[in-house]
Amino acid sequence: MTSLIAENLTYSYSRQSNPVLEEVSVTLRPGTLTALVGPNGAGKSTLLNLLQGQNKPDKGEITIDGNPLFNNRAQVALMPQRGKLNWNFPITVEGLVSLGRVNHSKLTCCELEGALQRVGISHLAKRRLDSLSGGQQQRALLAKTLMSPAKILLLDEPCSALDPLAREEFLLIIRQFADAGLSLFITSHDWGSSLNAYDRVIALDKTVLANGSPQEVQHKLDSMDCMRRGNCFG
Repeated sequence: MTSLIAENLTYSYSRQSNPVLEEVSVTLRPGTLTALVGPNGAGKSTLLNLLQGQNKPDKGEITIDGNPLFNNRAQVALMPQRGKLNWNFPITVEGLVSLGRVNHSKLTCCELEGALQRVGISHLAKRRLDSLSGGQQQRALLAKTLMSPAKILLLDEPCSALDPLAREEFLLIIRQFADAGLSLFITSHDWGSSLNAYDRVIALDKTVLANGSPQEVQHKLDSMDCMRRGNCFG
């Protein structure tokens, strides 16, 4: 079982700019579904990039089971925001998913079919991406992410622009992966009762405002000045 611990992460995009993250600590444990919430510009996507090893923090450290992240990057997979991809690219669902095989070893039909079945879109394997609904596209991205050997999955805004039914279905799918022992860390603009679907919630705005169960985080933010002013999240 694989755990990730990030301690006191600080990061700036340049020496001349102010930090976008300051003294951020996060623990991701197996079998948990964790939401990362905060306003635009809070540093959520930046934090995911650090945890996946795309960028190196200015200060702090990230370890997986006590070992440096640099030696264990294969244990962490990042699913990017759907809006950052060109969905008009002429590729099928199975073509996209097969790109998730990070070591370029030969992919068997059974492995591909298994990934598609796990997210409930095996019947869409031959369909082009631009013919899918938003929820189906998110499932295709998730299947691609599952082709890696990672035990820690970082999902950047996977429920954005989904209708309530598609969002509920997607959350049920990722809950099954958490129950199977994976650790999932999901950025979200959601707030209120919708966060009850998660085991833990981290509220971020360049630094960690609150960290705990959905109820604990709600209580902590309710007691803060920003909640009384109505500007904790936007």
